[in-house]
Amino acid sequence: MVFPKPLFLSVFFLTFAALAQDSLTVQQRDTIVATPVVSTGDAQLQAEIVQPDTALFRDEDRMAEIDSLWLQELYSSSLFDSIYRSVTDIQYETIDYPELSTETLKQRLKTLDAKTPFNVEYNPSLESVIKRFLKSRQKSLTRLMEVSQFYFPMFEEKLDKYDIPLEMKYLAIVESALNPRARSRVGATGLWQFMFATGKQFGLEVNSYVDERSDPERATEAACQYLSSLYRTFGDWDLALAAYNSGPGNVSKAMRRSGGHKNYWNIRQHLPRETAGYVPIFLATMYVFEFAEEHGYKPRHFDKPYFVSDTVRVKELITFDQVAEKLEMKLEALEFYNPQYKLNIVPKIEGKNYGLRLPKDKLGIFVNNEDQIYALAKAENESREKPLPRLFAIDSKVRYRVKSGDYLGKIAQKYGVTVSQLKRWNGLRSNNLRIGQRLTVFPRKLPKNAVSATTTQIPPNAKTYTVRSGDSLWSIAQKFPGVTVSNLRSWNNMNGDRLKPGMKLVVGK
Repeated sequence: MVFPKPLFLSVFFLTFAALAQDSLTVQQRDTIVATPVVSTGDAQLQAEIVQPDTALFRDEDRMAEIDSLWLQELYSSSLFDSIYRSVTDIQYETIDYPELSTETLKQRLKTLDAKTPFNVEYNPSLESVIKRFLKSRQKSLTRLMEVSQFYFPMFEEKLDKYDIPLEMKYLAIVESALNPRARSRVGATGLWQFMFATGKQFGLEVNSYVDERSDPERATEAACQYLSSLYRTFGDWDLALAAYNSGPGNVSKAMRRSGGHKNYWNIRQHLPRETAGYVPIFLATMYVFEFAEEHGYKPRHFDKPYFVSDTVRVKELITFDQVAEKLEMKLEALEFYNPQYKLNIVPKIEGKNYGLRLPKDKLGIFVNNEDQIYALAKAENESREKPLPRLFAIDSKVRYRVKSGDYLGKIAQKYGVTVSQLKRWNGLRSNNLRIGQRLTVFPRKLPKNAVSATTTQIPPNAKTYTVRSGDSLWSIAQKFPGVTVSNLRSWNNMNGDRLKPGMKLVVGK
């Protein structure tokens, strides 16, 4: 993390634990379908959208598997909710792992040391961390190796641009477990865990709609700039790593307290405890990835990296729901490619250029139908009662009962929220749901037929009112002394103000 970061150890180990959790079934991952929201007057415009051959919409089996893997890895993570509960202190006790002898490890570390400017030197502490990883983290590391195939090619291009050792790509694993929406207890965010002020310093915009610390490409560029500045200060990549974690001030003080030493291993005892373990964890990660084959790791190979997507500049405000509907994409896929948009909305702000990252086959469809898509989005946005984002009162929530066939992505799309929000509101650590389970939802939109769907069965002795054309909750409340709009919402399980002529409302008990 870009300093300060007292919890990086718990981030690392607890994220591994989160990655090992159960995830969506294949059926759950692959059946999200956006519901069209187009008024009758827009039907002709909808028909005019140029659709490609249906074959282009049909993912090849292998591509679908890749997409499902990435989405599974992203949404099976608890986004660091569990980090806040405790701090894990790394231990350096001797680990019994006969599959790797000390002599073999020394030889392999010497091989690594010869090909990287990092000081990869054997010591018992590093041996302890490496053997702990090999012994107890094989499943999690294998999955991280698979996800790394998406981000590493982009990381390497940026690192090469700034003449930074390519092995620095492993830093993002230590920092965030390759989760672009990771957020630590102290507010560090994104793949490279930038704090707010440091992100601003390196040009990362943060506002109510956008957090570029979660933009993989922009955040990687900023991380490269920051690492380069740290290297110019210390002239050593190990010290640059330590400074990235705890700040250059702590590294400078450790150097003075050591009597002027400039080698990380010679000043390590004078660094904060977390930073003293930071470089060993980085080097252990590098070792496992570099010698994965020798240790029997067999990650699935995918050839669809970050660069098999591209960005198109968005000219008008548009929501992820609208894009998913028009391009026949999964909402989770849009969230995965565009984690910097906090509200699932690409805003239009004077003087700003915001882009939408899409798989390349979908990008062409978007560009070819841009005008029609914006027109449909505008018509839909203008038909809503309130400007986007639709805001609800703090106490406006829905208690949703899970039904057969439900999954988090489907429920999230229904209410215009994200999967991660559903998990946070309900304390979920995985994507698994059970039939009958109750979920709390703070909706950003009302699902179709929401009012009739959420109205309770009227008790036989309840006082009722039949809604007429032109009625509102306020006007109805005025007809009955002592009844408030909040009463009407509560008695009728309503999460909004929409009424339909002919509805029966409970107006007294």
